Amino acid sequence: MSNQSAFPTKQLVNLALFALAMAYLEATVVVYLRELFYPAGFSFPLKEIPQKIYLIELGREVATMIMLVTVGWLSARNFLTRFAGFMLAFGIWDIFYYIFLKLTINWPVDLLEWDVLFLIPLPWLGPVLAPILVSCCLMGAGVMIWWLEANGIKLEISKWEWSVFILSGLIIIISFLTNTKVLLEKVIPHHFFWEIFFVGLLLGLILFLVRIIKKIKQLQTGD
Repeated sequence: MSNQSAFPTKQLVNLALFALAMAYLEATVVVYLRELFYPAGFSFPLKEIPQKIYLIELGREVATMIMLVTVGWLSARNFLTRFAGFMLAFGIWDIFYYIFLKLTINWPVDLLEWDVLFLIPLPWLGPVLAPILVSCCLMGAGVMIWWLEANGIKLEISKWEWSVFILSGLIIIISFLTNTKVLLEKVIPHHFFWEIFFVGLLLGLILFLVRIIKKIKQLQTGD
């Protein structure tokens, strides 16, 4: 482990503060929307919102992703560590978004409560637990990449590995899109395809862990 340096704690703290502030702002916007459209409490089937508000929501989600990507890019110096910064920011933002909703309006009641997670390209639906699990994995991977970098360990990811990671993400997204028809039919969602979700989640998680283990073995053997 050559060129060992300190873990970038300052960058992590700054990134976390930004993500926490974003999470609170995002939660307050949702609180206002629910007060307007669901004064008796958020529940399914969902009410139809005006197209103008829907388009504004799409813009807000795009702006949110741009901010998370930007802060991740500014947090480090090479592509992989910048991507790790994005994963950290995304995970912190997503988890604390739900924490702030719980603190302000006592929602969700439990982690299996259904939510509209995203709107692009189509509405994503699923239990709150699902995005939280994804965010935990993203945060863990981000911290691991930053720790390796701080200890002079360059983690090389091949094109086929990136392809598998992308496939993993797409499978997870598919699991969220399988209930989009709930909005069109205005019914209450009952079944989430956890089997599809966990295939995607475990595919990415296992590949990442295997890549880390291989890297450690290479360092131990001097290859």
